[in-house]
Amino acid sequence: MVSGRISRFPASHVNPATCVPPGSFPELDRVTQSSNKFEVGVGILLSPEYLTAILIRISETQLRQLTCYQIHSVAPRIVPGRSDRVWMDETRQRYAYRCLPLTIANSMGWEVLSPVGVRAEWNGGVELEDIKIEVDAPWNEGRLASSHFGHGILTFNLGYLFRTEPGVGIWARGIPNLAKDGIAPLDGIIETDWMPFTFTMNWQFTRPGVVEFKKEEPFCFITLIGYRLLEAVDPEIIMLENAPDIRDQFQEVRNSRLKFNENLKEGNAETVKEGWQKWYYRGATPAGDVSPHHTSKIKLRAPKFRDE
Repeated sequence: MVSGRISRFPASHVNPATCVPPGSFPELDRVTQSSNKFEVGVGILLSPEYLTAILIRISETQLRQLTCYQIHSVAPRIVPGRSDRVWMDETRQRYAYRCLPLTIANSMGWEVLSPVGVRAEWNGGVELEDIKIEVDAPWNEGRLASSHFGHGILTFNLGYLFRTEPGVGIWARGIPNLAKDGIAPLDGIIETDWMPFTFTMNWQFTRPGVVEFKKEEPFCFITLIGYRLLEAVDPEIIMLENAPDIRDQFQEVRNSRLKFNENLKEGNAETVKEGWQKWYYRGATPAGDVSPHHTSKIKLRAPKFRDE
């Protein structure tokens, strides 16, 4: 048996990417607290800060598995999130696609598609029967969409029991950057690393009326998240003037952008030809420094059916 004691030290001194190699503590499922220390399975005592670093490192290495246990013989399709949006296509010169954060967010998860058309009407009441639902055959109301909570909330059953790695959950929400008139999605973060039951996707009417989800229209978007990681974050506010390096970079970008927009407004030929500054799209600063973590496109894998 290995034993030892690691004294407390500030979490800011922990580098989880290097101090804890993957698989160092496979028995983290048996963690007990004792006098401001945490015992990890085999008598190793860790400080809370060090344990946090281990959990972060584990989440980084285990954000790799999403198992979807299909409950019935048929279920809604799950597909990788698509970057395009009709409203983005319709913007002048499709300029909405120049906003890389939009397209990345659109793709950062999987869409759950409605297998049939669903129409729901809410009369403004709070009772279950105040929502009338029509679901195209062969699906009946209860298996796909229902009024389960009242108060103008439309509930969808996903048809799967999801399982993720320890410390990783599912963020279930509406489709990113895709507004739907008359109804709004309700977000939920679910601990799918342990729960042996399902969850639902819920939408709340914003006013009395009728809404429709067409066949193959996504009604849920799922993204994996380390649901305990944010508890280790210590937010801080610093005056920009007290960070000269960052301040100078910011001033350089701002001045360049102001000048570019001024030239664009005046019809400068070279600026008009360039169209827009592509620093973020390229993951580079005006000085030419390139981020090693930058991505301009994300493509997730589609689920594959596997027999046990």
